Amino acid sequence: MSEAIDQGHVITTVDDRMVATIEFGHPLSNSLPGAILRKLAETITEVGNRSDVKLIVLRSEGTKAFCAGASFDELISIKDLDTGKVFFSGFAMVINACRKCPKLIIGRVQGKAVGGGVGIASAVDYCFATKKADVKLSELAVGIGPFVVGPAVERKIGLSAMSQLAINATEWQTAQWAYNNGLYASLSDSEEMMDEEIDRLVTQLSKSSPEAMAELKKIFWHGTENWDTLLVERAGISGTLVLSDFTVNAINAFKKN
Repeated sequence: MSEAIDQGHVITTVDDRMVATIEFGHPLSNSLPGAILRKLAETITEVGNRSDVKLIVLRSEGTKAFCAGASFDELISIKDLDTGKVFFSGFAMVINACRKCPKLIIGRVQGKAVGGGVGIASAVDYCFATKKADVKLSELAVGIGPFVVGPAVERKIGLSAMSQLAINATEWQTAQWAYNNGLYASLSDSEEMMDEEIDRLVTQLSKSSPEAMAELKKIFWHGTENWDTLLVERAGISGTLVLSDFTVNAINAFKKN
């Protein structure tokens, strides 16, 4: 268990267009242990403040799942409220890092997104995806709920669509559904086509005014100034629920499947 928790990476590269690519990865379908969440949040903040970066592309490793959400290995190891709150606060840190980053963040979603993965896709400023990028908020099925990512998802796709995902927690919604509801701004038949679309937009934006893009981003995120507090409060709800017998049994059942 500890071995899975300790795995994963966050890598940053910057090209000659001053475009930074931040990649996260984990061998278990790009799930996110607490250490990777903290590293990802720190990296987004640090890169966002670099003078040699105009724009950020956020992506995950590989060609399969974009992000399987919270690490089940770590969830099952949580034995007290403080530990649970710290873990779920990791998702709050990533969303708030995206929100407060002065650079526009372009998302690249190559495959399925679950739970926190949907939250990350919602927290970027413009999101590209392939037709394989189905979505699911599975938290209710394991006795918790999408409390931390909920504000970001709701802000992006609206309360009606977010509630559909949150309530119908065992069913996938298609990438087309996510595109129709505004989570994805572009939907491609293949990764190659998606990357061509990303490259086109990124090249265009790299020639734009950094000051104008920063001011535009402030407008996009207007009204979320309370999220530093709100998302941590939400992490406390998840941190409490994850200790229940229902959740422990549900996660163990999921791990066996």
